[in-house]
Amino acid sequence: MTEKAHALPGTVQFELEPMDGGDPYRILLFIPKEEPPAGGWPLLVMTDGNATFPFAFASTVTQAPYPSGTNVDWGVVAAIGYPTDEAYDGMRRAWDLGPPPVKSYPPYVEGGPPVRIGGSGQLVDFIEHRLFPRLDAMTRIDPARRSLFGHSFGGLFALYALFERPSLFANWIAASPTIYWEASEILNNEAGRQPVAGPSVFLHLSAGEYEGDALAPFQYHNEDAASRIEKRKSERTVALAREMADRLHDPATGIRTQFELFAGQTHMSVLGPAVNRAVSIAFERARADDDQQPT
Repeated sequence: MTEKAHALPGTVQFELEPMDGGDPYRILLFIPKEEPPAGGWPLLVMTDGNATFPFAFASTVTQAPYPSGTNVDWGVVAAIGYPTDEAYDGMRRAWDLGPPPVKSYPPYVEGGPPVRIGGSGQLVDFIEHRLFPRLDAMTRIDPARRSLFGHSFGGLFALYALFERPSLFANWIAASPTIYWEASEILNNEAGRQPVAGPSVFLHLSAGEYEGDALAPFQYHNEDAASRIEKRKSERTVALAREMADRLHDPATGIRTQFELFAGQTHMSVLGPAVNRAVSIAFERARADDDQQPT
């Protein structure tokens, strides 16, 4: 028996450089084989693409064929990853997903380079001026049905991008966002956020049940249980996300929000359910009697 490498059917990947010609991103892309709707496909853009793309692909292809039972239609998934076989590129994601100002931290490993954050604005530029045009050249995209998903630091990036350029996406999906980062510096961006000038946008914030004060049952058996509990108390992932959802929900100013707690999930295990929810939001079944936005 000959073993062969397995690839996800109907998907492609390519490298795309930023406008300044820096290190390329690996774009993992799924475009449905059907003809796009008259207005174009809905689009789901994802950060940490190496890790998130397989979840989104599986969620889409298993649900979209049965829209009356799932309320999910076909759409385009474009995940922004890195030229590596690993799920994450720690150095690059820190720079891309960590909002300004530019700061440096100790190396991940002894003798390694310092870890830098502050490049989120450049990634937003890449999405708007490099990724969107490339996708438009490949298929028909509905600009009114674009969604962005990010988890953890990616969730923080989604919030930063929303506050800076709210017109880029109709749906903003921030799973387990690290709102606590740098003494919740993202709240300064929230306070100075740009107004929503066009149609209202939807912000979905979420976290796993075991990102609050309680650990997952199995975690209490770990040697680091006490330090984990203290870390949870300082991070306040669930509380800060819920508070932000409550604070920002104001249809009069063009933002509708929802907070969701995923039962039984930790910070990492929540990724699968969160991506599944992102697909259901981004590719919600189109109906003629509504504005195609989630309620």
